[in-house]
Amino acid sequence: MIVVIIAGGSGTRLWPLSTHSYPKHLLKLTNEFSLLQNTYNRVKNSADEVFVVSEVSHIEHVYDQLSELSRENVLVEPSRKGTASCFILALSEIKRRQLADQPVVFLWADNLIRDNEGFSVTMQRACKLAEDLKSLIFIGVEPSYPATIFGYMEKGDRLDNGLKDVYKLNKFVEKPDKSTAVDYYQSGKYLWNTGYLVGNLSTFDREINETNPELWENYQALIQSTDTNATYAQFENEVIDIALSERVKDAIVIPATFDWMDVGSFQDLHSASLQDNEGNHLHGDKVEVVDTTNSFVRNESGRAVAVIGLDNVAVIANENGILVLNKTHAPKVGEVAKRVQSSS
Repeated sequence: MIVVIIAGGSGTRLWPLSTHSYPKHLLKLTNEFSLLQNTYNRVKNSADEVFVVSEVSHIEHVYDQLSELSRENVLVEPSRKGTASCFILALSEIKRRQLADQPVVFLWADNLIRDNEGFSVTMQRACKLAEDLKSLIFIGVEPSYPATIFGYMEKGDRLDNGLKDVYKLNKFVEKPDKSTAVDYYQSGKYLWNTGYLVGNLSTFDREINETNPELWENYQALIQSTDTNATYAQFENEVIDIALSERVKDAIVIPATFDWMDVGSFQDLHSASLQDNEGNHLHGDKVEVVDTTNSFVRNESGRAVAVIGLDNVAVIANENGILVLNKTHAPKVGEVAKRVQSSS
């Protein structure tokens, strides 16, 4: 099994904790390790090879955090060209090294998972299915509530070969509105889309070749290139969902047997953090709260931060800035962060 960890991100949704040069996957949010380190630690003992694909703007931080991983296995994206380009960059390196045809597992560096044993069981199962069925295997999560912040995958017919909880993948669905999310949740036919994708190297080759000639051409160009940075710079910015995932005709989807969260906002981060009896999560020195409930306060500024008489807020202070947020409006942080960082 080869594992590829995609460690990109623009550092906007958790600003001011994350920035363009220090995005979310580098942050230590729930324990003493960053999200990237937790992802690497989760797979390093079971994978034959681990690759990390990361963007040049924060590559030194990746080297520092994953010091035990050979730098040859850290593939540097010279400029942001989308996740589809990240995928073929990794696949081209696997081909260059003439590694055996085996399952390749694509993961994201910035997800929160606590059940490492359940994760391992799911990945081993996905790899076995990828080898046996010669299909791409997508991994979804059974919804625990009607979320509007995640994409979904619709389960099709269960495979009739005796395999448990293995389904044809009917379609991908973008983030729904509230009423549609309720329908998905109640139907039992939909899974949250984790973006985790597993397939043999030969299966990726076949699917890219058959479904996206332009992506195949870029893939072959990387394999043959003597200057991968220059070749990569010519690519269009495209996400893997559109470039490949949604084009696959015979994809398989299985439900995960582990907990999963895409920490995409301070509301998500608060729900994943330890809280006191008032529902507050307090982090850092010189933090005072009075008559405050259901709030997330993180102080890395060295100055005192006091929060009085508020509910459902996030207050973050560090060297990058100060954010005071009603958590209901958490999705708006990204746009504000883009404006703040572009003007600095």
